[in-house]
Amino acid sequence: MLIDSHVNLHAPQFDGDRDAVIARAREAGVRLMVNISDRVSNFAAVRALADQPDIWCTVGTHPHEAKENPQLSAAALVELAADPRVVGIGECGLDFHYDLSPRDIQARVFRQHVHAAQETGLPLVVHTREADEVMGEILEEEHARGPFRLLMHCYTSGADLARRAAALGAWFSVSGIATFKAAEDVREVIREMPAERIIVETDCPYLAPVPHRGRRNEPAYIGHVLAKLAEIRGWSPDEAERRTTDAFFDLFERIPRP
Repeated sequence: MLIDSHVNLHAPQFDGDRDAVIARAREAGVRLMVNISDRVSNFAAVRALADQPDIWCTVGTHPHEAKENPQLSAAALVELAADPRVVGIGECGLDFHYDLSPRDIQARVFRQHVHAAQETGLPLVVHTREADEVMGEILEEEHARGPFRLLMHCYTSGADLARRAAALGAWFSVSGIATFKAAEDVREVIREMPAERIIVETDCPYLAPVPHRGRRNEPAYIGHVLAKLAEIRGWSPDEAERRTTDAFFDLFERIPRP
């Protein structure tokens, strides 16, 4: 079962042919997609696509956008997450590469997302870039306060943070970056990820996998990511599909398994 665990179908890059992109995904065998919220103020656009039976969504604010609402509360997230089509909290986290929002605001807003995940029981979809030490500290501090499920989305950070997150029971998602020639460091981490907690994503319209690198990414390309994961882990294609499908439904419990 092909599942794209992280799409941004509401993005403006799809404004000209969104329906065709979704149709191509279905023709390629993609059975489920999770449309990821980039900011709470844009949730209506994210949620609108989840009216379709094979598309679900999350609610949250990306660290780039944290400055938009520094006082975002867990309560506001919990209220929106009551919608039965919402299956996760995020995408949220820390991005110290671009620093598009001040780091203290990123951390504060991220913790509110964690609290919402703790309260709702929904998984936290985590973005982290060049913030390994601070991310590890926040995750460990908050997990000690109360457990929550988390997904380290499009994981490209270091092995140490991966080990710390795995010790907290984290899932990890593999993206098209794993297919890039220069991404051997990413593949090394993928080899050590917990086998029962790995899923795949496109993060479309970004990060198109080889052989589509440099073009707009689409959910229809998820098969290339799954094939590379199988190669990296030494799994057969069928085993990779089975393992990632099982891991997906173990994480996103609100989605009924067909």
